[in-house]
Amino acid sequence: MVLYLTDSRRVQKVLWRQLFVLDSMMSLLEGLESVQQLMTQPCPPQPDGGARGRWKALKVECRSRVEDLETLLNSLQDRVQQINNRRHTLTQLVQQLHSKKKESEHLDESLQKAQNALQSCNRQLRQLKAELKPVLFHLISWQRLRDELQVHISALQDVMQINLLSFNQSQLCVELRPHPTSNLSSSELEPLRLSVAWSHDDRFTLQVNEGRDGLVEDSMSASRSELSATLLEVMQCYMGQAELLTEIQALRSSFAIDWRPSQRLLVYLKSALLVCHLEVQEGYPSSGGVRLLSVKRDGQPLDTSALKPQKTDLSLTDWLVFLCSSPLI
Repeated sequence: MVLYLTDSRRVQKVLWRQLFVLDSMMSLLEGLESVQQLMTQPCPPQPDGGARGRWKALKVECRSRVEDLETLLNSLQDRVQQINNRRHTLTQLVQQLHSKKKESEHLDESLQKAQNALQSCNRQLRQLKAELKPVLFHLISWQRLRDELQVHISALQDVMQINLLSFNQSQLCVELRPHPTSNLSSSELEPLRLSVAWSHDDRFTLQVNEGRDGLVEDSMSASRSELSATLLEVMQCYMGQAELLTEIQALRSSFAIDWRPSQRLLVYLKSALLVCHLEVQEGYPSSGGVRLLSVKRDGQPLDTSALKPQKTDLSLTDWLVFLCSSPLI
C-alpha cells in the first residue's frame, strides 16, 4: 500500500504541474477582451496562492504523513517478525520440555519459565496489534483523501480542456479538448494532439501529431517561457477553424481535394486533367464565403463565366457538388 501511495504521489505531482499551466491559461483567457489584446500584452506572471497554494500545502503534508507512516509500519513489521520468531522458538522449546518432563522433574522450572516467556510474547503481540490499528486507520483516511483528490483532478481536467498523455525529460505530449461551439457537437470536434520537445538552449519545438489537417503546417519553436501563450494560440486557431476543418474532413471521403491553409485555397481534382481552385475567405462559414478562382484543364485555364450557380452564397460543400455535377466542365 505504501508503494502504491508513493506512485500515486508521483502521478499527482505531474497532474499538479499540468493543472498549474492550464489554470494560468484559463485565467488569461477570462481577462481578455479581444484577440488583439492577446497578441500585444506580455505573458502574465505565474499565479501564486489560491488552488496552487492549497495544493502545495496539501502535497507537503501528505508526503510528510506518508513518510511517517512508512517508518512506523516498517518498525512495527520488524518487531512483529521478531516476536513471531521468538514465539516459534519458545513453542518448540515448550514442546521439547513437555516430552522430557517424564524423564526429569528438574525440568519443571525451565518449562514454567518457557511458558511465562511464551505468554509474555503473546501479550506483546496483542499490544503491537492494538498499536497497529490506529496506523491502519490513518492509512485508510489518506487513501480516501487520495481518491477525493483524484476526483477533483479529473473534474479540473474536464473544465480546463487539456489532457497530459505522456512526458519524459525531453518531450511531452498533450491533447487539447476545447469545448465545442453551438454549431459543432463534441463528437465532430476531435481532440488535437501536440508534442513539445525541449532543446538544450531552453527552447521548445511544438508539432501537431494527430488531429485536423491544416492547423499548423510547420513546427513552431520559441522560448520555454512562451509555451503557455503558444498553446493558447494553437487552441484559439483550432477553435477558429474548427467548423472549416470539420467540413473539409467530411469532404475528403467524397472528393479528391487538397487544403492549403496558408493560401486558404482548396484544390479540387475533378479528373486527371481537370483541376478547380476555390478560395475560402477569412471567417468562413460565419462571416466569409467561398469563391471559385479558376478551372484548369491540362494546366490551361478555362472560361468560367458560364459557371453560375443558382445560389450566390454557396458553401464549400455546395460548390464541390455543383462542380462535380456541372456538365460545362
